[in-house]
Amino acid sequence: MSLIDVVDLTFAYEGNYENVFEHVSFQLDTDWKLGFTGRNGRGKTTFLRLLLGQYEYDGTISASVEFEYFPFEVKDQKRMTLEVIEELLPALEDCI
Repeated sequence: MSLIDVVDLTFAYEGNYENVFEHVSFQLDTDWKLGFTGRNGRGKTTFLRLLLGQYEYDGTISASVEFEYFPFEVKDQKRMTLEVIEELLPALEDCI
């Protein structure tokens, strides 16, 4: 079991007057099976990008796990799907 611990998270996009998150605190257990749902524009993707360290924010996000975001960027759209998967996830070969 690992925890994702979010403490006093506040975030707004530069130039925006409203915060996407304001003084939000919670813990998530990585053993939980969760769905992240909400209406468009409510911060689901923004939160995932905060977990990935793509934006600066106030507060703390701590976790002892690494995060991946799907879909992965595919630079060469002409490549076969299996080639792209093997490049992105080399350890997957052991599972096939």
